[in-house]
Amino acid sequence: MRTLRTPEERFANLPGFPYEPRYAEVPGGLRMAYVEAGPEGGEPVVLLHGEPTWSFLYRHVMPELAAAGLRAIAVDLVGFGRSDKPADVADHTYARHVEWTRALLLDALGLRGITIVGQDWGGLIGLRIAAEHPGSVARIVAANTGLPSGDIPMPDVWHRFKDTVAKAPVLDIARLVQSGCTSALPEEVRAAYDAPFPDESYKAGPRAMPGLVPITPDDPAAPANRAAWRILTTLDRPFLVAFSDRDPITGGMAPILRKSISGASGLAHPVIKGAGHFLQEDAGAELGRQIAVFVTST
Repeated sequence: MRTLRTPEERFANLPGFPYEPRYAEVPGGLRMAYVEAGPEGGEPVVLLHGEPTWSFLYRHVMPELAAAGLRAIAVDLVGFGRSDKPADVADHTYARHVEWTRALLLDALGLRGITIVGQDWGGLIGLRIAAEHPGSVARIVAANTGLPSGDIPMPDVWHRFKDTVAKAPVLDIARLVQSGCTSALPEEVRAAYDAPFPDESYKAGPRAMPGLVPITPDDPAAPANRAAWRILTTLDRPFLVAFSDRDPITGGMAPILRKSISGASGLAHPVIKGAGHFLQEDAGAELGRQIAVFVTST
């Protein structure tokens, strides 16, 4: 597997993101990056981003968790942020991303009693880890995400996004992030989302991810996701559904999760007002406060 590593100077002067990167090796000899905030002995809250962002997305969430005495750990998925980037789209599979992330959290970092927070692909990966390794997970937060098995059609807006990524000769990462926000991103923030990708050769991860979402019942990842659903529906872990009110891609999943997941029963599930798909950008501090209250009260 040929891999690329973004030069560190690309990450100089990131606005509102002063955290020092940390690294660990996962299967395949790949280096994954993460940043931390809060006390080392605090309860671990793992923050998993999605397509096409990186841990920078959580810069407004992390201070709220740290202020509550929690250990916030924001991960860069393989192919994103400071993590190594397999250069071929075919090197990226759903199963590999689950295993890479699991290996980082459970093997390299040895985390237990985790609260997993997943948005977009962070949820597709995080929900699988929670279902397959429930003994290591204390709580789950689903934020504008889901666990598709190919049995329910994806919305048209998602298919348009998938086609855009597949056909674009130059993939404009910052533009994709902006399209999922209700707020206007300053130029320095847009530059931070572009930073991990010096040129098109680094973008195999963002290119691959839409095609890895199970959209047909016979998708290779569908059986594992169905199995995860069966576990999650009966798992006795507190499960917070923290969606925004302006996400046309995943918005329909919120009532399904609240109704289907046993751990969601009896909880007050917040709706983050005025935020788009990337609610961490539009209302990150509010999301952070909601997660902190959830963790400290359950």
